[in-house]
Amino acid sequence: MLGTIVNTATIIIGSIAGSILHKGIKEKYKNVLYTGLGLASLAIGLNATISNLPKSQYPVLFIVSIAVGGIIGTALDLDGRFHRLVDHYSKNPQKNLATGLSTAILLYCIGPLSMLGPVVSALKGDNTFLYTNATLDLVSSIVFASTYGIGMIFAAPVLFLWQGMFWLVATVSSQAVSDALMSELLIVGGLLITGSGLSLLKLKDCKTLNLLPALLVPIAWFAIKCIFKF
Repeated sequence: MLGTIVNTATIIIGSIAGSILHKGIKEKYKNVLYTGLGLASLAIGLNATISNLPKSQYPVLFIVSIAVGGIIGTALDLDGRFHRLVDHYSKNPQKNLATGLSTAILLYCIGPLSMLGPVVSALKGDNTFLYTNATLDLVSSIVFASTYGIGMIFAAPVLFLWQGMFWLVATVSSQAVSDALMSELLIVGGLLITGSGLSLLKLKDCKTLNLLPALLVPIAWFAIKCIFKF
């Protein structure tokens, strides 16, 4: 868990540093940061999806996942509930903290290093992936917090729980998180990050959080496949 603790700490440190810088940044520079974050989200998301598509054993699973997950998320109004919750506790809702948080959480959590890192750490005791991810997240968290403020620090406990889940599952059963399942999760996750990028660039409000249940569909599929052995 050392790698995950370090990764979490870098987000906290970066968020604090970025929030301090936030006060001295002019509006025109903040707009540039919005654009930069949007473009980075598009690049990271598309790369995750495209690079893992050839590895997929079920080429249509990600389509089914997005469709089913989107219906469930929309029915539950996850995006609306999250934004209303964050805006309720935010001192200045105009900063659009909810958008920043949702995008940051996806970028921090849905990526090869963030998902494979805890598994490798649990099975081999190697934290290289997590230390590398921590370095990237440090820079990202500074940029996010300089744009959206100190509230971005709440992404840290989400990352800790997310990576902790992968670490725990891999510790209990090394077969539970297979390469095939990881590929499917990265394909769907990449699309979610891409959707966040489009929202940041104000090209399309994808309401990405409504699509979040899509990540559960590949897990459910592989669990059923394992139980019935087909």
